[in-house]
Amino acid sequence: MSARQLPIILALGTTQTLAWASSYYLPAILADPIARDLGISSNWIFAAFSGSLVISALLGPRIGRQIDLVGGRSVLSISSLAIAGGLVLLGLSTSIPVLTAAWLLLGVGMGYGLYDAAFGALGRLYGEAARRPITGITLIAGFASTVGWPLTALGLAHIGWRDTCFAWAAANILIGLPINWLMLPPIAGAKAVVANAVKPHVPIDRPMILLAFTFAAAWTVTGAMAAHFPRILEAVGATHLEAIAAGALIGPAQVIARIVEAGLLSRYHPLVSTRLACLTHPIGAAIVGVIGGGAASVFAVFHGAGNGILTISRGTLPLSIFGAQNYAYRLGIIGAPARMAQAAAPLAFGLLIDMIGGRVLIVSSALSLAAFAALFLLNTRRAEE
Repeated sequence: MSARQLPIILALGTTQTLAWASSYYLPAILADPIARDLGISSNWIFAAFSGSLVISALLGPRIGRQIDLVGGRSVLSISSLAIAGGLVLLGLSTSIPVLTAAWLLLGVGMGYGLYDAAFGALGRLYGEAARRPITGITLIAGFASTVGWPLTALGLAHIGWRDTCFAWAAANILIGLPINWLMLPPIAGAKAVVANAVKPHVPIDRPMILLAFTFAAAWTVTGAMAAHFPRILEAVGATHLEAIAAGALIGPAQVIARIVEAGLLSRYHPLVSTRLACLTHPIGAAIVGVIGGGAASVFAVFHGAGNGILTISRGTLPLSIFGAQNYAYRLGIIGAPARMAQAAAPLAFGLLIDMIGGRVLIVSSALSLAAFAALFLLNTRRAEE
């Protein structure tokens, strides 16, 4: 990556870390205390969270098209405002309707501001040279869970879940919004582009369908692990402390895997690294299934490594196959089924854990292997043409 790209990579890496930590990673720590305070089941929290992911999925193609036209500056700034508003409303929640409204607003913020939007913004700025910047921001934002879970847990212990939400809201306004607005350059001639814009035709062909399925299966696993990782590890025999400590390893594992992707694996087509990434979660699950809770940290490292590369692949694989034209719009289309599946994951896996406990890792491993199989139907020669 060039010196000119570095400030934007650092800026987006910072705001992505903040956005993920203060939205997507909240339920894993706050679902139970919110549920206890409101006198409801924690499944209501995960249902509302799932609704937020549906909203972000539905918004994805429209947001992608907007980024293709005018760039990511205004879109990512809207995200900071929406996430902050959702967090304030969440902190004020006293009933299920208010709680649901808060998560729906957070869903708007996630649709406007998580990885697909950031990748689209980089594609709009750098075209087919965006692979390294995409990797760069994920190197930083890979620490979102490592930063977010302990900070949220610290806030919960010292100021309560409501003030923790307000603190995260303040961070989005005071840190995220200025960085997104000031550091991302405006796109020259954007008004003229919008005035003359015609909705593009993006065929839903075999590669599009295979990619949509692959990322839907993989991100179902990601969504389930993000929401239930400590709980799943406790179900396979880890102590609460071991589960939290293992969860803190996911971020570093993601970052190390992304460094490998940026170095060694960057010599190869992104299809190669994506296939490898689909195997790491099942390998880690097999290890913890045999050894038990004592291998929680090993499982966290394997899961985190695969998830780290899959996050990059979600941006780089479509770019390598289809090119930069209508890139953000195409990401929105491919990502919509993934976000829908991801939306169902927290609630579905919450119910599965209640029924089968740690054996839920068999389900998550099967999904990862299905994604791996789908990638072999997308052969390398076709992807490189």
